[in-house]
Amino acid sequence: MCDDTPAAEALIVVDVQSAFVTGGGAVPDAARLVERTTDLIARARRSGALVVHLQNDGAPGSDDEPHTPGWELHHAVEAGPAEVVVRKPRDDGFEGTPLGDLLAASGVKALAVCGVMSEMCVQATARTAAARGYRVVLPYDAHATQDIPAAPGISDRIPAATVSRVVAWALGGGGVETTVRASDVAFTAALAGSA
Repeated sequence: MCDDTPAAEALIVVDVQSAFVTGGGAVPDAARLVERTTDLIARARRSGALVVHLQNDGAPGSDDEPHTPGWELHHAVEAGPAEVVVRKPRDDGFEGTPLGDLLAASGVKALAVCGVMSEMCVQATARTAAARGYRVVLPYDAHATQDIPAAPGISDRIPAATVSRVVAWALGGGGVETTVRASDVAFTAALAGSA
């Protein structure tokens, strides 16, 4: 992270679920995303930072419908007070979930966000975190999405990497730090009860 950016006290891992990182429905270059999120999780754990795995509850028949193979989290969870799973019904990880209360109870002031899909759940969660006053870091190489199909007569196919870059650019104007690599994110222990 930049010298003026405090270490993150929490890592929010957005929807890194089997449907999105394995098989035919995986985001482009899913292996690289998984490698980066694995590293972020390991470093956050070692530092004592809070690790929150957001798990999207998709609609019936969707790839991430609850209790289907695609809904399962890709990363193993080390259950305990410093690592939790928060299920969510909508794109925004704060809406209709205990995420805000959990961060406040843990004394979190700065957090890092990673995962899928860049223009949906990642963006919504990062934007709300920034609006709530958190220092938010979105490593540019630790979130991903799918290509946007061509719209005949309107636009060509938009590659996933371009979509993710545009999302980061838009969030950067909203107070989210988007110019760091995942390997540059630093973590520190959450200070439970200091909020």
